[in-house]
Amino acid sequence: MSFESFVAKRYLVSKHKINFITIISIISVIGITIGVAALIIVLSVFNGFGSLVTSFLMNFEPHLRVEMISPESNRELLAKVLQSNKEINDYSPFVSGKVLVYNYGLTKVVSLKGIDEQSADDIYGINKSILFGKFDLSKNGKFPKVIIGLQLADRLQTLPGDTITIISPAGVEKALTQFTMPNTKRFIVSGIYSSDNNDYDASYIFSSLKECQDLLGYSKNIQGFEIKLNNIDESFDVKEKLSSELNKNLYSVNTWYDFHKDLYSVMQIERWTAYIILSLIIAVATFNILGSLSMSVIEKKRDIGVLRSMGAGEKSILKIFMFEGLLIGTIGTLAGILIGYLVCYLQLKFNIYPLDPTQYKIDTLPVELRLSDFFYISGASMLLSFLASLYPAKKAVKVNIVESIKWE
Repeated sequence: MSFESFVAKRYLVSKHKINFITIISIISVIGITIGVAALIIVLSVFNGFGSLVTSFLMNFEPHLRVEMISPESNRELLAKVLQSNKEINDYSPFVSGKVLVYNYGLTKVVSLKGIDEQSADDIYGINKSILFGKFDLSKNGKFPKVIIGLQLADRLQTLPGDTITIISPAGVEKALTQFTMPNTKRFIVSGIYSSDNNDYDASYIFSSLKECQDLLGYSKNIQGFEIKLNNIDESFDVKEKLSSELNKNLYSVNTWYDFHKDLYSVMQIERWTAYIILSLIIAVATFNILGSLSMSVIEKKRDIGVLRSMGAGEKSILKIFMFEGLLIGTIGTLAGILIGYLVCYLQLKFNIYPLDPTQYKIDTLPVELRLSDFFYISGASMLLSFLASLYPAKKAVKVNIVESIKWE
């Protein structure tokens, strides 16, 4: 232990008495502890909800989507590029578009997606989310089959085995000018899925690629390929790689994040808002450090003069009071990290804060600990403690030696 840290520790923890300055220092430690613990808990909950939302979306969304945006786009060339990429686990052709679903006077505008049944389970995971009926897009009889969401089924009052009518805008222009019927098909509902997202369940339906190509006016063409990666964390890197290999005028590459950018932007804003607000607790606590150290400088003016007269330099005096402030910050930060981690661990292990699954779709408050959060929070706490200690430490250096010991 250095001379400066020894003196700083003795100034902070007196063996003989607890004075007003010590009480303020204790309040500072408690304030920093509460702030750090609250930040860790709240950000971990945000992480948990973020991962939960992503897992819900990934049940039905691909990791990447490459669309052919020009008549000159080459399907075979695109397939070769995807095939040569080792990060890609599987890919599947698709078409999609807005359609009107009709059933006995009940209507709803939804997004229809045509997918390849053979690779659908690997890309989308719809099969795992079927509540009623089964995942079947084959055309065994007169009508093709369609998978719809639970909310849409409720809206249309339909069950597996019922038929619904789907009207595509692809033939509307021709229908208006030539007085013909727009592209219309009847489908049999083969299955009803639940994605744990009511908006999604009410707005997305799935059928076979061939039937959707005919209905949406694609003929034998496709809109592009939807891709599942070996690791979702590689989405952005693979996007950059594909974008560099493909002509941007012919192909458009988007990640799962791009599909839901607005949602994740709102979540990120909420996360930063919580971070800033809770950081104010730490900031207020560090003001107490500034106050306690300033009073300590006044109280220890004689000690400072004695130390300086015994040969202690300005740098040593600066270090003493900087160490004292940082010691308060370190104790509070470590205690906050310990409490925050303990609360999150108890929630993960014992579910100390359960949720009603009928209201929230989940039975426990989601928590996800991230090492980066611990670094950022502890770094911010220590930085504020450092800044709060700087002014009193500089005031201590400026203490006049003669004035401080002339009556000794």
